Amino acid sequence: MMTLLIIAYLGGALTILSPCILPILPFVFARAGQPFIRSTLPMLTGMAATFALVATLAAVGGSWAIHANEYGRFAAIVLLAIFGVSLLSPRIASMVARPVVDFGNSLLNASDKPGSAPTAASSLILGVATGLLWAPCAGPILGLVLTGAALQGANIQTTLLLVAYAAGAATSLALALIAGGRMFAALKQSLGISERIRQVLGAAILAGVAAIALGLDTGFLARLSYASTTAFEQAVLDRLHANPAAGARSEAVGNGTTVAAAGAMQPFRSSLPDEGYAPSLNGAVEWLNSPPLTTEQLRGKVVLVDFWTYSCINCIRTTPYVRAWAEKYKEQGLVVIGVHAPEFAFEKKIDNVRRAVDDFKIGYPVAIDNDYTIWRAFGNSYWPAHYLIDASGRIRYHHFGEGNYDQTEQAIQDLLREAGSDMEASAPVAPDAKGAEAGPDTKNIRSGETYLGYKRATSFASRENLSADASRQYSVAEPTLNEWGLSGIWTVGAEQATLDQANGGIAYRFSARDLHLVLGPGAAAKPVRFKVTIDGKAPGADHGADTDAGGNGTVTSTRLYQLIRQSGDVEARTFEIRFLDAGVEAYAFTFG
Repeated sequence: MMTLLIIAYLGGALTILSPCILPILPFVFARAGQPFIRSTLPMLTGMAATFALVATLAAVGGSWAIHANEYGRFAAIVLLAIFGVSLLSPRIASMVARPVVDFGNSLLNASDKPGSAPTAASSLILGVATGLLWAPCAGPILGLVLTGAALQGANIQTTLLLVAYAAGAATSLALALIAGGRMFAALKQSLGISERIRQVLGAAILAGVAAIALGLDTGFLARLSYASTTAFEQAVLDRLHANPAAGARSEAVGNGTTVAAAGAMQPFRSSLPDEGYAPSLNGAVEWLNSPPLTTEQLRGKVVLVDFWTYSCINCIRTTPYVRAWAEKYKEQGLVVIGVHAPEFAFEKKIDNVRRAVDDFKIGYPVAIDNDYTIWRAFGNSYWPAHYLIDASGRIRYHHFGEGNYDQTEQAIQDLLREAGSDMEASAPVAPDAKGAEAGPDTKNIRSGETYLGYKRATSFASRENLSADASRQYSVAEPTLNEWGLSGIWTVGAEQATLDQANGGIAYRFSARDLHLVLGPGAAAKPVRFKVTIDGKAPGADHGADTDAGGNGTVTSTRLYQLIRQSGDVEARTFEIRFLDAGVEAYAFTFG
């Protein structure tokens, strides 16, 4: 738990490097030069506490939490706009809305007239308003925290992690504020331009309010922020979270452990580290392709545990390698176990998982971990995640996400030799992956995973505001890059958008080789016909594995559908899918 708190705190501190922090910086710097205890500390405390509360409710609450946050954001936008106008020009503020501005000034003490000083209460209110508006970018660290919150529900750990994240952001902002306060004080003394600084801050605050009202903090700036901080955040995760399941294991020993297999000492010793005993595999609600397995039954075998979920594009792209390893090394003593831990509710349906196992031609055992019992036992936080267990039942290697296939296969070979295999060295597998299983075109991906359910929806571009759990008519013009919108009559739920009447559509302006969309036929389970266009035309040679050249396809089961694969140079395109039948459920876009 302490490691996770440190990671969350450092992730929050890194937000100062993110462009998505820009809209709230003017609100923070408006208090530059004020007493720390009476002004800065209450403001940052209010901001951190409010963000932690709102984020907790958003992660575990229902539609009521979304509505409450919308009202709170609207009130905060109005209040901070008043604050900005009063800084920009008290005379204009009095002419436009004197009673309201006077009330705002009485709350915020925002006039900053000579001799006046903000109160702790006014600074706290400013911090609360800022916390309601702050929408930090969901990079790897915040994504880890919010995924854990969604999986585990409301608990003290969720709140503590969000508080730690917000505290990290508050710390970096406090340091920036101290530096900014000294700079502003020097400018005031040397140039005598305090009134001009007030006006610049007022204009900056109004610009920040406009950016937030237009959704730039969760759209354009969020994408820039992800690109600028993801490497830093991943480095923090790799350094501090190198052994994520350590809290669930015991008796860790040093490197170069000699393992006994079949009662004899083996001459080969792997240099892979020992990460402790593997936790239990008990807790699966059902097993596919095998009776239930236990760690005791697997002693003497090398075991690869693969955490996956069947609509996850990253998991789909690793599956060919896991299949190939299972086939190549089964005679040498490797046992592959897929642990299916669902992300969406439809992935908890065992028949859906069974169909996916057949579709992906998975022959190794699969544990259905609907209650996340095995997930928690391993201390896991990722899809996909690979853990290698040696012949004595100890974890010796792990890898999160796609890639590192050669390194993972070398670790498999090392542990098999350590267990007594006399296998000869061989070239790594090179599966002939097709369709969605093919590796991503990482050099050309400029679009990221986008959810359509209101719980995690961002960059929504329909003319109408997104309504939670209510049937509504939507319309969309031409979206800008990485924006999406609905057209027709839809009901947007926490996880998915459901089409209520035929001939509704979804548009997305994207830039990537591949476009995938997780779709399902809905409660009626009847096939739903659709037609895809790209830049208003049939895709032709750019069609995906689940469409033809004319853009035609059918939703028959709930899974990931590959709809576009650009055959030529990758460029920004406008994708649209129109459903000819009602009832379809749309969950998430992914790209490759």
